Amino acid sequence: MARIAYDNWDAAAFAATRHLTDEGLSAWREAVTRHIDPRPGMRLLDLGSGTGHWAESFTGWFAAVEVVGVEPSEAMRARCVHQPMVAGEATRLPLADDSVDAAWMSTVIHHIPDLGVAARELRRVLRPGAPLLIRSAFAGRHQAISLFRYFPEAVRVLDTYPSVAEVETAFAAAGFETVAFGAVPQVTATSLRAAAAALRREAHTPLQLITDAEYAAGVARLRAAASTTTGAVVDALDLLVLR
Repeated sequence: MARIAYDNWDAAAFAATRHLTDEGLSAWREAVTRHIDPRPGMRLLDLGSGTGHWAESFTGWFAAVEVVGVEPSEAMRARCVHQPMVAGEATRLPLADDSVDAAWMSTVIHHIPDLGVAARELRRVLRPGAPLLIRSAFAGRHQAISLFRYFPEAVRVLDTYPSVAEVETAFAAAGFETVAFGAVPQVTATSLRAAAAALRREAHTPLQLITDAEYAAGVARLRAAASTTTGAVVDALDLLVLR
């Protein structure tokens, strides 16, 4: 079960605000294509697809690739812009054995209640040698993410997320090996003012799990900084690649 419910309100906020700029997406396309060799007939799993933003991006980047989205939240699936999108969870994937050529998980790993079970399920559906790409904010690695600069109280939430080492250990038990790890800088917003205007608490798990007073203090910090700061907002999330 996810850390938050992802009901209609959460899903609407996510759909409205959690899309990267074109420049931000281009950084991830470059990072992804280092590990995925798109070819006709290839099948890519987008696990925890949300409203289908990444699935649609992959479909646009890799025209010959079939992108299958799996998402547990009915509210998210109802707002999905991509098909096929099916109901399912990381610990019980609705896919056949050895039926996937690559898998992508974006800001999902902290919602999985049992990493060991999820690792075995992904090992089951991925073909031998197929890559698993995990995009995430991991415990202890908040320094390059601007959200935590203005909401430092949310770091305590992030520190309850799995660490890189914990994920590697859980997936190693299922036969995965780490082949790459590193931060990917992305343009998250054209300006801090734009980021402040678009902010929705419901779209960010760490912000939902701090107190109302802490959230209000963070909004005040963000708005004060936005009034004087120029330039694009650049964050760096991690990409962990396993095979």
